[in-house]
Amino acid sequence: MLIRRLVAIPLIVWALGFVWFSIALPQPAARAQTDAIVVPTGSGGRIERGLEILQTGAAEQMLVTGVDTTVQPAEFQAEFDVPSRIMDCCVTLGFSALDTRGNARETAQWLEDRDYNSLRLVTADYHMRRAALELQDQLPDDTSVTRDAVKSQASLDTLFLEYHKFIAVWVLQVLG
Repeated sequence: MLIRRLVAIPLIVWALGFVWFSIALPQPAARAQTDAIVVPTGSGGRIERGLEILQTGAAEQMLVTGVDTTVQPAEFQAEFDVPSRIMDCCVTLGFSALDTRGNARETAQWLEDRDYNSLRLVTADYHMRRAALELQDQLPDDTSVTRDAVKSQASLDTLFLEYHKFIAVWVLQVLG
């Protein structure tokens, strides 16, 4: 009986955590001024949302992190219909990140190079918690992060996978 309870408790916690993770997805943020906007590449709507915010003047610059090395700035500009004045002054394409942890490292270096201490993180709702956790691990404590989630239609498989990635990152950070 004791062994069943010892096995059941973590399973119940895991299941309730997955329900919370799936139902209480992060939401889009209200307009707020930050030094920069950071958009990890991935599912649709992220870059468009970042550019929309940038063009309202809510931030000075935008980093798109995790861009494939074969993408040329002119291709990016044409794909997302970015005005030249915005592309030339305010959009940086980051090519060094291959995953979410790499996005966090690339972002931290980019912010440090510009002496920025506030950013708006724009990513998919299902990806936000893990991306913010990875970013928090790389940024100085005094850096302010506004979480701006892009609504998605994530499948159960995507949520399931992302939940486990989130747990893995959290456990690794807790263990140091």
